[in-house]
Amino acid sequence: MNELVLSGHGFIGSHIVEALINSGHSLRVFARKPAKFEYSAEWFAGDFLDVGNLSEALVGMDAVVHCVSTTVPATSVFDPIYDIESNLVGTVKLLQLMQSQGVTRLIYLSSGGTVYGNPSSSPVCENSPLNPISSYGAVKVAIEKFIEVSKVDWGVKPVILRPSNPYGKRQGHRGAQGLITTVLHNAISGSPAIIYGDGTAIRDYIYIKDLAVLVCKVLDSDHCGVYNVGSGKGHSVNQIIETIEAVTGLNVQKQYKEKRGFDVREIILDCSSAEETFGWKATVSLSSGIKKLFDRLEKV
Repeated sequence: MNELVLSGHGFIGSHIVEALINSGHSLRVFARKPAKFEYSAEWFAGDFLDVGNLSEALVGMDAVVHCVSTTVPATSVFDPIYDIESNLVGTVKLLQLMQSQGVTRLIYLSSGGTVYGNPSSSPVCENSPLNPISSYGAVKVAIEKFIEVSKVDWGVKPVILRPSNPYGKRQGHRGAQGLITTVLHNAISGSPAIIYGDGTAIRDYIYIKDLAVLVCKVLDSDHCGVYNVGSGKGHSVNQIIETIEAVTGLNVQKQYKEKRGFDVREIILDCSSAEETFGWKATVSLSSGIKKLFDRLEKV
């Protein structure tokens, strides 16, 4: 198949592009600017919100990997209208363009960390209630619903992936998202780690290359559906910091601030469905993933 990766130069998209190229896939990468790394794929310059650019990029494609997100939970709360207009409306326009050009295969990167809100039980499986407590999560749920509508209305063949909290090289470190990467950068520079709440909030973290491997497996299959993507293990913010200190030998300064309203208390994903369907399982442990990232950061 000819596959179009949207936002293929971003943190998640770039790793997916690398994994697909290494697996022999034929790619077109859609992004606003060239990548900072070398790859053997066609680059198509454009903005996701420019219908003309997007329509041209879809010509001749068989499948789309949708990694675009113009917001993160911390930014969406300040401008939910932009979140809706850029992410939700932008994806609906993408679906319309796909329909007009006969492109039916879609892999969408949703958010396992936000769509469930504060679940009543843990770990959460894919059929658990969707009760997001942030604009970001609500928009992700709305996009998922529109994708399901397109499946019924005109036969799109979607796979919706709900990653937990990915981390790894090329992730931003300014604190908007990416706890592990941000804490590592701050520890190296001697800056304090900002902790919202008391540090007991629990998350499921997944090394980015494990996520990219699953996308390859999905594109090599005909399966449709919704799948959680995580390690299936929970770690509190305090435990993450302790692990970083143990792995790196650095001392992490901590600065506690008031808990934010959009932060869930605990989210751990049941990923058995992806394991059963695609033979996939996260293989990189938290300490090993942190060590890989730390070794890379020290050389930058």
